[in-house]
Amino acid sequence: MHINSGLHGAHLKHVLVEAFGVYEIRAKLNNGFFVHFSKEVLVERHRAADFLTRAAAAILHAGPPAALSSHTSARLYGCEAADDAPIHVLLPYRRRLRSREGMAVHHSGMAAWRVETVHGLPVLALEYSLAEMLCRARPAGAFACLEQALAMQKDEARERFRDLVAECVLARLDKRGYRRAKMLLELATGLTESPAEGWLLVQLADAGIPEPVPQFAVVGIDGRERYRLDFAWPDLRVALEYDGYAAHEGRESRDLEREQDLVRRGWIVVRATVADLKDPIRLIAEIRQAFLRRRVAV
Repeated sequence: MHINSGLHGAHLKHVLVEAFGVYEIRAKLNNGFFVHFSKEVLVERHRAADFLTRAAAAILHAGPPAALSSHTSARLYGCEAADDAPIHVLLPYRRRLRSREGMAVHHSGMAAWRVETVHGLPVLALEYSLAEMLCRARPAGAFACLEQALAMQKDEARERFRDLVAECVLARLDKRGYRRAKMLLELATGLTESPAEGWLLVQLADAGIPEPVPQFAVVGIDGRERYRLDFAWPDLRVALEYDGYAAHEGRESRDLEREQDLVRRGWIVVRATVADLKDPIRLIAEIRQAFLRRRVAV
């Protein structure tokens, strides 16, 4: 008995029964080859935890005209900052399917949708998914995905893509989260190098700190680039560097030498850590103190 791969390892049960008979499929369930995603959807056990398999199973369970949306859509388009669970599915208002474990169901008017096919799955277009996330999802994750989506665009296309997302925000019938989405769109540049750096930008804006320049190049008198700062306020010569675990592990001595050289060049260097992402009070106070040293109050 040969069973094709279905939709990334997900199968409609009635299709399998029609092809192989109820007893064969029951045997495959009993021996553990298949497991139930729902009453009518089976998945191959060895692929049950795979992101694409879970996404495909959710689409089969929802049925047309469902489309993958929110974090699931963003991840399928290549935004690695997007959560891989639960699987987000968008349906028209007339379909009253409920959310279930591992699957979040959202409803919207069909007229506003633009659906594309990614990996053989119906997926809400990225600009619509980002608009939904900016208004309704956790700000940190939504902003990180927006930054990654902008980074995927060619330099000359980034502004147009940002405008496209803004148009999708304005077109939403549900106006909740509009102000937050507008603020996040204004902050996004596509230049931050990690989701953590993107979230730092949001925290600075919430605290009323002027927007810094991301990935600022410090050049020597010969015009050659010496350093690239995570964030900078160049006019004040204040730098903000994020010390993420992965990027800075084993680099402590080199980072110290770099900071000492920046100080010699007249810079004030403020360092942010992973702890500051959860509670930015210390960080914001240190940045304000750096501004005061430059005789600027914020």
